[in-house]
Amino acid sequence: MLPPRHKLHRPADFRATIRGGRRAGRRTLVLHLRRVRATDVDADAGPARWGGPRVGLVVSKKVGDAVTRHAVSRRLRHVMLNLAGEIGDDADIVIRALPAAAHASSAELEGDIRSALAKLA
Repeated sequence: MLPPRHKLHRPADFRATIRGGRRAGRRTLVLHLRRVRATDVDADAGPARWGGPRVGLVVSKKVGDAVTRHAVSRRLRHVMLNLAGEIGDDADIVIRALPAAAHASSAELEGDIRSALAKLA
């Protein structure tokens, strides 16, 4: 489970990351990355903003039924928890799962995330 400081909460943060960040597509997911400067952080984000990267997930009905979507979300959260220390504290990330993610193992998802992050680094 990702701690709250590592999660994107507000729709505006999702929107800013998707529209203002860079994108890398892989077989199982599309990863959007936006580097956030201290001047971009609004007052209500507070000092906890710099506790590490923030991650948001988008897992639509195209991925599968509710059980499948939740399983994919759990695997993605677990992978991101393990990778959080390797990603800069100034990163906002949105991961959009594609239908192929429903049948992918955690290792495949981790490989796709690492590959996408390497492309965007």
